[in-house]
Amino acid sequence: MKFALVIPDGVADEGQPELSGLTPLQAAQIPHMDEVARLGMVGQTDNVPASMPSGSDVGTMSLFGYSPLEFHTGRAPLEAAAQGIELHDGDWAIRCNLVNITDGRMTSFTAGQYPNEMARELITLLQKDQCGDSHWKFQPGVSYRNLLLYRSRGVAAPFSKQTESTPPHDITDQLVSEHLPKGPGADELLRLMDHSRQLLADAEPNRRRVAAGELAATQIWLWGLGQRPAFRSFVDRYGVRGAVITAVDLLRGIGRLIGWDVVEVEGATGYLDTDYAAKGRAAIETLSRPDKDFVVVHVEATDEASHEGHVHEKIKAVENIDRHIVGPLHAWLKQQGDYRLLVCPDHPTFLRTRTHSHGYCPFAMCGSGITPDAATTYSEVSAAASSVAFPNGWDLMGRFVGKS
Repeated sequence: MKFALVIPDGVADEGQPELSGLTPLQAAQIPHMDEVARLGMVGQTDNVPASMPSGSDVGTMSLFGYSPLEFHTGRAPLEAAAQGIELHDGDWAIRCNLVNITDGRMTSFTAGQYPNEMARELITLLQKDQCGDSHWKFQPGVSYRNLLLYRSRGVAAPFSKQTESTPPHDITDQLVSEHLPKGPGADELLRLMDHSRQLLADAEPNRRRVAAGELAATQIWLWGLGQRPAFRSFVDRYGVRGAVITAVDLLRGIGRLIGWDVVEVEGATGYLDTDYAAKGRAAIETLSRPDKDFVVVHVEATDEASHEGHVHEKIKAVENIDRHIVGPLHAWLKQQGDYRLLVCPDHPTFLRTRTHSHGYCPFAMCGSGITPDAATTYSEVSAAASSVAFPNGWDLMGRFVGKS
């Protein structure tokens, strides 16, 4: 049997006044997702435990069938794994965003989608400034998304599980003073963040950005820290061999840690301009391989639209996922024999708040051995009307692959 999971990141939402009370899913033209609902079952899944911050690291871990209460150690270690960075005992990984903070407010958690090559220049500058300290290592990533590593080298880190930090995408347009790191080691993180303001103020890439009328990266924002997690492989746990298609490092990291291949797709950006059709083609090509039973296609665009508060961009993004990924993938699967297809976001991301939220997400699942229910459309409303709910989202995967 072939399995496919499509994740429209953060697509779950509330009714919107400008859509006459409809959610973006209800307002969108998504005939292929509706077909999955009509041919199979619709329900709800809660992927983020109430005791944990809502984010794709927690939500996708649940969707992949692993309880974040057991396996989650932080967001940054997952992204380190995506880059092939090994964390040893005592080491920590920390997310290092390039951000724009103006008048004390988080103006842009992406520093205006800071260009990749310019970002590498800034990270290199930060690393040169730390060259006298053998514990700290700035690691370039993609655009504004970078890492800071603490290499223990026999010296215990100042951090612990009680160290608190806030994702910058959760505080857009808010005063940052209320959301600074707290707890063990926070003074060290604050020192680095404060110093970065001075270092980046006159950095050449920022001067070029300002001259072009674009946002500068005013400082780094450190968050999501943690140590190396320990997973049991997906094939050992569920008996199927997987691969993941994504432009987001943390999903690449989870995939690598559970033994999946990571399929790189040219044109996959992790933003609204991502190449949806290329992702759809890559999913089909991956499942065509005899050594792959399962593919995950993750699309960040719907989440980004919510973070920016753009309701019509969110509708457009989910329609692109439907047209270029779900449609072609489902058509191909139906020609292969036994299959199952699941569509489900990792968490809600509300346009109203521009941030991730807790709560149930709608899923639609169809294929071999799945008895159709009464639902004919895929949305938060049709899912809420279903009697099927997974209060522990990590239980959904066992149901999907037939291991529960």
